[in-house]
Amino acid sequence: MNIVVYNTLTDRKELFQPVAPGKVGIYVCGPTVYKPSHIGHAVGPIIFDAIKRYLVYRGYDVTWVVNITDVDDKLIEEARLQDTTTVELAERVTADYLDAMKKLHVDGIDVMPKASEHMGDICGIIQKLMEKGFAYVSDGDVYFDVTRDDDYGKLSNRSAEEQESRRELQSGVKRNPGDFALWKAAKPGEPDEVRFDSPWGEGRPGWHIECSAMSMRYLGETFDIHGGGRDLIFPHHENEIAQSESATGKPFARYWMHNGLTRFDTKKIAKSDADPDAQRVLQRLTLHNLLDEFSPELIRFFVLSTHYRRPIEFSDEELQSRRKGLETFYRLFERIERVSGESAYTASDLEATASDEALNTALTQHTKRFVEAMDEDFNTAAGIAAMFNLAPVINRFMDENKVDTERPAAAIADARAATGRLIGLGRLLGLFLEPPPEKTGASDELLNKVMQVLIDVRAHCRNKKDFEAADMIRDRLAENGISLEDRADGTTWRAD
Repeated sequence: MNIVVYNTLTDRKELFQPVAPGKVGIYVCGPTVYKPSHIGHAVGPIIFDAIKRYLVYRGYDVTWVVNITDVDDKLIEEARLQDTTTVELAERVTADYLDAMKKLHVDGIDVMPKASEHMGDICGIIQKLMEKGFAYVSDGDVYFDVTRDDDYGKLSNRSAEEQESRRELQSGVKRNPGDFALWKAAKPGEPDEVRFDSPWGEGRPGWHIECSAMSMRYLGETFDIHGGGRDLIFPHHENEIAQSESATGKPFARYWMHNGLTRFDTKKIAKSDADPDAQRVLQRLTLHNLLDEFSPELIRFFVLSTHYRRPIEFSDEELQSRRKGLETFYRLFERIERVSGESAYTASDLEATASDEALNTALTQHTKRFVEAMDEDFNTAAGIAAMFNLAPVINRFMDENKVDTERPAAAIADARAATGRLIGLGRLLGLFLEPPPEKTGASDELLNKVMQVLIDVRAHCRNKKDFEAADMIRDRLAENGISLEDRADGTTWRAD
């Protein structure tokens, strides 16, 4: 089977054919490290981490590069406001970002280059552009002349004149409104750590040239996939293409993949109606705070439950909905552990088969649907849907074979194998890599005891045929986010 990818550059789906057979190079624009990363900064890394995992499963040798922009005007201004250096600020914010990526199991990044460490590469590309007549110097700055690039705008279908550059146009330093900075001359009063030597004097690079230099440094002048959010199509990615292809005379990236943006209504994610302040709500959306409030797996599951090209609607309601979906799998895994005495997570095996013919057929069918979904433009949402459809098949098989009460060894082995296949599919998306953390502490022990009392009282009511009281206990618990599950071997509870 072939993989098909939607290419923003051509506005259509195309057969995926890497530059070098069997090898894939991916570059994704990383954060500008001047403020703590928020939920939007996690979307791209989670998506492309899943894409890399799947490409490796399909037999490709993948190199994935995510840059760190640690030289930028925003860093200079924020460091001034915080009365610190740009170096200290960048290191602190980068460390926070990397900690979040680790918790989210974004494990596939191979290289994380920093702009500050690639001035030689940056100046080399600018020098080529100068020699070929694509760039010019004006008042110590170096600009790319967009009128020299005949196909400028081919990614975004926007003209050069649409680029926002009023300040530089008014100052009269540019030849054309759409020309963009490749190198910015140092300004009086700027700190020494943002002054770098160049053939054009001290200064720092423009944002766009940084990504061109770092991507080509590690992946070559032409590589396979360039990714990022839709907000980067213009001007950032458009300018990357212009300067890179003008410098090398070669295609820059074969496939441009852009993920949808994260959208949210501050009213829907405020802690209460009494606290609608947008700034406090946005502070809650920083990755550090979100990971304190929600499990990393839930956030990852939430992101991957939407096709990567679609916008993600972020709200507490959406997160709670995804949490319930995730609990479908957790309940199955706990059931497997209960009947087999072993953790379901140790059963992960994409090649697992069942002796039961019908169950084995279902495993084959749902695995095929998962693969078909991922082959069709990395549709993680459809892949998760295939997993959702497999989970009840396994539960039904366990019900029919009475594994909770009679514990037939063969049926338990088949159910465990099938669950191993399901977990294996999840791991291709970076899910189910480890069991969710267990609650600990005296308060949790007390809660367990109280819940057992309520379960016993409800069972007593049902035995006395007082179903109204039994239902009231169940319903009141549900209203407070606690669900009861009646099984053949007893009743269990879960906080939703």
